[in-house]
Amino acid sequence: MEKYRQIDAPSLMREMGLDESEIQRRKEWLQFDASDEARLIELNKVAQNYADEVIESLYEHFLEFDETKKFFEDPNVLKKVKNLQKQYFLRLTRGNYDSTYIEERLKVGAVHASIGLDVKWYLGAYNFYKRAVAKRLFKAYKNDPDKALEALFSLTKLIYLDIGLAIDTYIYQRELTISQQQEAIRELSTPVLQLSKELLMLPIVGAIDAQRARQLTEQLLHAIRDRRAKVVVVDITGVPTVDSRVANHLVQTVDATRLMGATLIITGLSAEVAQTLVTIGVDLSKITTVGDLQGGIEEANRIIERYKSKPNKDNINAPQE
Repeated sequence: MEKYRQIDAPSLMREMGLDESEIQRRKEWLQFDASDEARLIELNKVAQNYADEVIESLYEHFLEFDETKKFFEDPNVLKKVKNLQKQYFLRLTRGNYDSTYIEERLKVGAVHASIGLDVKWYLGAYNFYKRAVAKRLFKAYKNDPDKALEALFSLTKLIYLDIGLAIDTYIYQRELTISQQQEAIRELSTPVLQLSKELLMLPIVGAIDAQRARQLTEQLLHAIRDRRAKVVVVDITGVPTVDSRVANHLVQTVDATRLMGATLIITGLSAEVAQTLVTIGVDLSKITTVGDLQGGIEEANRIIERYKSKPNKDNINAPQE
């Protein structure tokens, strides 16, 4: 099926990590070569004769199923997609299956993934194409069935190249959606709260991996800069475990916070996490810890008061008595 709305993707090949060598390897795997391209170009005149008939029968098939009919309920949309579908169909037999062709096919797959057309219906359309074309090929070359068969084999190779690209775009779109959802969940689950003009709090709940640790640090540092905070309380009461990479990242966060002109206090260390930090040899001298959240906020307020009382003499990041 062809697109009926534009996807804003200047180069899906680049975004998806595909290059010329990868496409060439796929063609080699399918044994698609210059002879196949020549057969398809020769087939173009025949394809033009049966294109309208194939497209009409395809959409009659679509409209027989409630799952696919809903995409074409608007007559204007149906008319437009039929025209675009014909262009897509005829493009199969025009040669030059280069990066431009690949980009077009990726965008077609991306459109159908984005509108929610399940991959089973998308692949079903290719099956319909192949069967419909096969009948007409053997009719067009009834005096030379071997030629019809060779042309069908060449078309099948190209169709499978297209199918592979379509599946790639469905996977890419799904992974992109999942990534965006995970990012939104992280932002919702780890809000930087402003308790006072100078004081921020970051409550962390759930497991922390290296990626989430980096995201938390970036979020925290941006909040310190934007809100001009002087003290940050990071509460990890809801964190079950911390591995060595996350622990070291935590130390780096303390250093980065200090460079931003703020002091970081960690509260809610569980016995298991504390033991892990000691076992893996984390430099605890750089980390200010308080048993619970209430104690951490009280300590933060004391630091802020000392900072306010002697702003010109004591640096808030200097060791506290």
